[in-house]
Amino acid sequence: MLDADFFRRWMTATAASVDRAADRLTALDSPIGDADHGSNLRRGFAAVTVALEKEAPGTPGAVLVLAGRTLISTVGGASGPLYGTLLRRTGKALGDADAVDEARFAEALRTGVDAVMQLGGAAPGDKTMIDALVPAVDALTDGFGAARAAAEQGAEATTPLQARKGRASYLGERSIGHQDPGATSSALLIAALGEADDAHPADGE
Repeated sequence: MLDADFFRRWMTATAASVDRAADRLTALDSPIGDADHGSNLRRGFAAVTVALEKEAPGTPGAVLVLAGRTLISTVGGASGPLYGTLLRRTGKALGDADAVDEARFAEALRTGVDAVMQLGGAAPGDKTMIDALVPAVDALTDGFGAARAAAEQGAEATTPLQARKGRASYLGERSIGHQDPGATSSALLIAALGEADDAHPADGE
């Protein structure tokens, strides 16, 4: 079962991963965006870590709702509302349970991904974070490792696509040949699930 501690570890692992990858994320964002994706997410997830230490929510849902709310209030551009919506809606879907199994989490995360698609108007193939998140959710029933692999493959598969949503879409064909930064950071978020689970394997059993 996955308890509040697991979800706090997930957010902490994501913050560390984003911090390490911030320069790469910004480099990916430079040719097709505002060159601030890495710095924005680094600031946002650092704020999430602080908020979770200060408030220490007691349920999985409360952890994710607080994380999402913090991202919305601290991250500029599109990534704050998108990531914030993903986590808030996932948290709300988990409800007030003290712990959830992986199937329940997968179902809740799908609710969060659906909310992001509705907010941003993006679908798979549009060269956005959705290209990593949808395959990750589809694979999540096979475990965190499968979800990570699916997300990473989805992110890499954005390189030959032409962007149809977001700032990158303004570039038209010039967006082709660049891996999408949002899909790349989404793959980091999914990969952090495995890190959180490894830190306390019993939670994932």
